[in-house]
Amino acid sequence: MNKKYNHKSISNIYNILPVIVSQTVKDESCVVLSRKHILFGLNVLKNHINYQYNLLSCISGVDMLSTTHRFAVVYDLLSIKFNSRLRVKVFLNESTSIFSSISLYVNANWWEREVWDMYGIYFQNHPDLRRILTDYGFEGYPLRKDFPLSGYVEVRYDAVKKRVSLEGLELSQEFRSFNYDTPW
Repeated sequence: MNKKYNHKSISNIYNILPVIVSQTVKDESCVVLSRKHILFGLNVLKNHINYQYNLLSCISGVDMLSTTHRFAVVYDLLSIKFNSRLRVKVFLNESTSIFSSISLYVNANWWEREVWDMYGIYFQNHPDLRRILTDYGFEGYPLRKDFPLSGYVEVRYDAVKKRVSLEGLELSQEFRSFNYDTPW
């Protein structure tokens, strides 16, 4: 490989993309892009001759409950030609959405639906954004850090009605906050 086009160093990426932050730790490169520049950034990283990240290996969501930007969407890209990986991050609030990357990477369909289903991060212009891992009537988003571990409803068998029934779950105040002291 020609050293001139060694794209593993991402220092020259600032000349091409509106990168907020970039870093390389132990041969793993990561760039942070703004929400409004994500499609442009992914398009450049896929089609630019010095990068050629043609494979999207994963899109994942991260819930950082106590920070300014609650959510992060992480794109893991692979350049087969240069045998290199790049992680692209976008930080979002609860009320903001992100553009769908299906127009660039077809396999983003599944990943974006999964992130929507688990975290509630909305992808604009997604052709089929619906639940993929939970039931269609499921309320809430299971991987959010504010989602209760027991859920919002309780499923139990009612012997009188002779059927399974769903009942709203009410937790007493003593079970809502757990202190790590043992009572014995």
